[in-house]
Amino acid sequence: MAIERYNPREVEPRWQKAWDEARIFEIDNDDPKPKYYMLEMFPYPSGRIHMGHVRNYAMGDVVARYRRAKGYNVLHPMGWDAFGMPAENAARDNNTHPKGWTYSNIDTMRRQLKSMGLSLDWSREFATCDVEYYHQQQALFLDFLEAGLVYRRKSKVNWDPVDMTVLANEQVENGRGWRSGAVVEQRELVQWFFRITEYATDLLESLDELDGWPEKVRLMQRNWIGRSRGARVTFPLVERQDGTADSIVCFSTRPDTLYGASFLAISAEHPVALERAESVPELREFIAECRKLGTSAAEVEKAEKRGFDLGLTVAHPFIEGKQLPVYAANFVLMDYGTGAVFGCPAHDQRDLEFARKYGLEVTPVLAPLDAPDQPVAVSDTAFVDDGVLINSGPLSGLRKDAAIEKAIEILAGKGLAVAETNFRLRDWGISRQRYWGCPIPVIHCDDCGVVPVPKSDLPVRLPDDVLFDKPGNPLDRHPTWRNVPCPVCGKEARRETDTMDTFVDSSWYFARFTAPRADTPTLPATANAWLPVDLYIGGVEHAILHLLYSRFFTRGMQATGHLDLKEPFRGMFTQGMVVHETYQIDRDGRPEWLAPTEINISEKEGGRSAERIGTGEPVRIGAIEKMSKSKKNVVDPDDIIATYGADTARFFMLSDSPPERDVIWTAAGVEGAHRFVQKIWRLLGESASQLAAIQAGAADQGAAGDLSRLAHKTVSAVATDIEKLAFNKAVARIYELVNALAAPLSEVRAGRATPEMQAAVKQACEYLLRILAPMMPHFAEECWRLIGKSTMIALEPWPAHDETLIAEDLLHLPVQINGKKRADLAIEASAGPEEIEAAVLALDAVCLALDGKQPKKVIIVPKRIVNVVI
Repeated sequence: MAIERYNPREVEPRWQKAWDEARIFEIDNDDPKPKYYMLEMFPYPSGRIHMGHVRNYAMGDVVARYRRAKGYNVLHPMGWDAFGMPAENAARDNNTHPKGWTYSNIDTMRRQLKSMGLSLDWSREFATCDVEYYHQQQALFLDFLEAGLVYRRKSKVNWDPVDMTVLANEQVENGRGWRSGAVVEQRELVQWFFRITEYATDLLESLDELDGWPEKVRLMQRNWIGRSRGARVTFPLVERQDGTADSIVCFSTRPDTLYGASFLAISAEHPVALERAESVPELREFIAECRKLGTSAAEVEKAEKRGFDLGLTVAHPFIEGKQLPVYAANFVLMDYGTGAVFGCPAHDQRDLEFARKYGLEVTPVLAPLDAPDQPVAVSDTAFVDDGVLINSGPLSGLRKDAAIEKAIEILAGKGLAVAETNFRLRDWGISRQRYWGCPIPVIHCDDCGVVPVPKSDLPVRLPDDVLFDKPGNPLDRHPTWRNVPCPVCGKEARRETDTMDTFVDSSWYFARFTAPRADTPTLPATANAWLPVDLYIGGVEHAILHLLYSRFFTRGMQATGHLDLKEPFRGMFTQGMVVHETYQIDRDGRPEWLAPTEINISEKEGGRSAERIGTGEPVRIGAIEKMSKSKKNVVDPDDIIATYGADTARFFMLSDSPPERDVIWTAAGVEGAHRFVQKIWRLLGESASQLAAIQAGAADQGAAGDLSRLAHKTVSAVATDIEKLAFNKAVARIYELVNALAAPLSEVRAGRATPEMQAAVKQACEYLLRILAPMMPHFAEECWRLIGKSTMIALEPWPAHDETLIAEDLLHLPVQINGKKRADLAIEASAGPEEIEAAVLALDAVCLALDGKQPKKVIIVPKRIVNVVI
């Protein structure tokens, strides 16, 4: 019998309403089932979701629905990272208020996310600009302050003279403010800091335990923390002048190359440089130019290397009678090490460029390992490989590590060096001169100094009656909000008008989700039960600062009694971007970018061509790039959902490529996913009346047995694929099962199928829909009813496969924990030791026994048994 086409516009809202009314995704913290915490990085409410959001949240939703079907109590919440400069800028540009702009955007984006059918617990929703949220953040700040994890000091900052605020290093692009485009200046301001360096060693070494994180992310964190062992080396000044220090101390990780030193470079902010600048106008101008670079190491590294000869020399610590000129240099930062470095041009590219520019000597002191007697010839490229020391007195003939130790030993004997470990990581400056952020809860009193706001007086609320008619922080200009009595002496005092860096807001939200309405930042027992997050999904662009700050915050919350763990995220995944080809027309040599909706594409033997709709102008099809408004190669999720439905969009995102890679959005690709949806609908719908009357069951003989084996094998394999986040592989297996069902379903429809085949077909259809449900939840629900079911498929357990039906493909291994059997593992017979170990460690019984810890060892006896020692 013919069946109408599947209509997602009618089906999807109906099932979303049914789920909401049944409240099936709202969870109870006291549920006795094992917990699973699935979290995607929460979005900034910029106005509308984009296709990157669709991909990110579709992946997380598959995992959440799968784990729920596997019997877990799944926490899958949603919130909004809602403070920040864009809202304040929008207020200024559109004559509105940041609060109204933000909450309006949240309403729009919530509607869009709900239209995706995500299995989110919306009862736990909050925005970081909610007073209830930043109230508890202020309480955390006060606890951190009391614990010595917060302090205040003068600091060099990046200052945007147009937006009149401090910028993080990441907001400085080519020496200019990321939004205003103004040349950034260095200023010295009193700032609030979190003492993240207190945990530098632990943050670094604990990365080794995060084996659920991508190695590239761990490497990025290691590099950012940047532990380096070396020495503080003292260079005595040859001619000390009045007011000048006796010596200059520099930190070096390579004191073994000192025999190749030809100059000393100090920061333009070094006390020696500043003292000289008092009497040298040209030096003052040079320092002013250096300050325009800002404080970002990345920006400094990209800039042309420049120096100013200070007219000072220092004595070489090894070579008697040799003197090195001292330069103020724009590539040396005062807040790393001591603000001074020695230059060894032959073996450092930056030093070489500087030496060539200023005519300084270049002396090789390393020879290649394969030619230890042959000095390298240095022209335009420094020799930076491992090598053997030459021309280096007592260090000659030694390799790097031995030479470093020897150099430190000799210099220490002269009183000229001390071994030291340094970190690239700096303390986290959180002060921002803006309105739309969490107020810092302190009061400044002329008599009592800096006074914390009593917790009983929290929250310090942002005033609503502010004006954005001038640049700068409106809190500084507010007529009353700033003025308060001192909590200690009662005299007139002033509130702190700086607000917190928005990275603070996102550094603990995962803990707040565990008890979002609590009157304290967390309910420790509840937070400890849910955390760490089992799987955290988000963009690699947040792999450094957001994750690092969250790891620091968790340690800080442990130190102040709010949590009892150090690491917030057990599993971490960074998905690829959604990309699209670009389209443009040349206008007098300048490209005019066109949106995909503005063109028609034709497929011909010679390839693809495009023309503009309405005018017929030829359009050039350009490179495939990240979707961006500037190049107009964006696809609106609302348009896709209205045309094809959310399930089709989700399915395409999951099927097109491995999740860690970019996915190329194409009209042909989403059309293909839509055709597959209609194919399943037609196959099941045309046999619906027959299927509804059949009792499901497995077969083990003949064609029916082949179908049952494929269905059970698919169930097992798709579960493994989802746990590995190999969604594209899972989709491929689903395609295979659907194709295999086509002929048997026609036999059922025609009444020619044997009873064994009828039962096998019904079971295979049920299994198909249950494994499809995490990916296409609305469609699966509708098909479930189509074949005669009355329950919600969202509440159905994951189908249990019969291992005997796929025995020829599986190896069955008993799994022991400390010598006692606790589980069984069924895995493909071709699996190697690494795959077996990974599968064992993913078993529920093993995970519960390990409780987040690493096993001491995993002993695999081939084809016999596995023992996990904990």
